[in-house]
Order: sequence, then C-alpha cells, then structure tokens
Amino acid sequence: MLLGLGVSSQYSPIRKIVEEEQERAIDELARLLPNNPLKSASLNLLSNLSKNLEALSKKTQEDREFIMRLAPLYQQDREQAIQEGVQQGRQQGEAYLLLRQLQRRFGEIPQNLQENIRNLPVERLEDLGLALLDFNTLTDLDNWLHP
Repeated sequence: MLLGLGVSSQYSPIRKIVEEEQERAIDELARLLPNNPLKSASLNLLSNLSKNLEALSKKTQEDREFIMRLAPLYQQDREQAIQEGVQQGRQQGEAYLLLRQLQRRFGEIPQNLQENIRNLPVERLEDLGLALLDFNTLTDLDNWLHP
C-alpha cells in the first residue's frame, strides 16, 4: 500500500502516478522559502502522515522513502522556527531592558516612543543601548529614533 492511501503496490500505473505526485510535492515544498506559511503548514500535515506511516507495522519501500525524504525538510522547518523564536525573544528582551533604563533615567516614556523602540530590530536596539548614554532629554531619544 502506498502511503496508506489504499493504492496497492501491485497496481503499477496508479502507484507510479502517486509516487510521481509525491516526489513533485516534496520537491515543491523544498523550493518554498523558509518563512512561507504554506510550507510550515504543509510540513506539519506531512509530518503527521509520516508519523502515522512509521506506526504501521507493514511499511512499503515507498512509505520508507517518503519518510526519509520528508524528514530533513521538516527538521529544517523546525530549526527555522526555533531560530525565529530565539531572535524574537532576544529582540523583546533587549527592548524591555532599554525601556526600563530609559524610564529610570527620564521617567514615564510616551507610548509612541515605547512602540517605536519595541519595533526596532536587534541591531538598532544595540545601537540605542549605547546612544542612550549620551541622551539628556526625551527629545534626544525622539531625535535618535526619527533622524
């Protein structure tokens, strides 16, 4: 049976078509950009299918090949998601720390400036961390954020 879809391995014309479609689908998934939501959703569905196939006591050679081809794509997608989560956590942590430092120095920080800071990429937050040492007023912060 091919991928548990009820396609007998003995019926080669249908098996060949299904195998070709599987190959094409995996190739198309591999070509999608890492941050494409369709890629992640598709890989999650296919990973579930792969886990179901692994649980079968009788796996065909085609099932094993499908699992082997899919595994690296799924792993790559998971690693990308973890990296994005780490980067987002770092950005949020740095923004939080800078806002606390600015609040300690200048008192209440206007909401619009807080939002500007929360939306800065990590590299700009690092620059702001150094620049804030030279700020005397919130106007200096505003001028730095909006040159």
